[in-house]
This record gives sequence, structure tokens and C-alpha cells, in this order.
Amino acid sequence: MAEGKKTVANTVEFTVKKGERIPRKPLGEYAEADNLSQAINRDGFLGTAMDDKNQFGPVSMMILLLIVATVTGLALKLMSLYM
Repeated sequence: MAEGKKTVANTVEFTVKKGERIPRKPLGEYAEADNLSQAINRDGFLGTAMDDKNQFGPVSMMILLLIVATVTGLALKLMSLYM
């Protein structure tokens, strides 16, 4: 696996090992959680959904998708009523 090397300006350089074409980014912080509510309390909803800080990232991403879709649908419905 390609590992990032820290440089002076806080940027990460990626190296590509033999047989790989695309460099991989370094792994972020990850900690197991017992349930979804503990994961959200500890890492926050956006940290769980967007940064995959625990194993409930995909579940919270689906919840975030439902929230965004609902808000978008309501906005479109209200715009169609007033226009």
C-alpha cells in the first residue's frame, strides 16, 4: 500500500508501489463504537457520516441522504406552489 510522507509544508506526498497505478491516501482515525447513538455522541453526526470515523459511516450517510432528499423535495414543492 502506498504510504504518505509528511513534508515541511504539511502536505502529504504519496508513493506508488510496484503494481499500483493510483496512490492511496493515508488512513484516517478510526475507532469502533457499540451502537449508532454512541458513535454520533462521540464523533458527531458529520464526523461519522463524512469522515468514516467508525463502522456506522454508511448508516449515517444513508440518514444524511434521507435528510438532504427531504429538504430538497420540500424546497421544490414550495417553489412549485408559489411559482
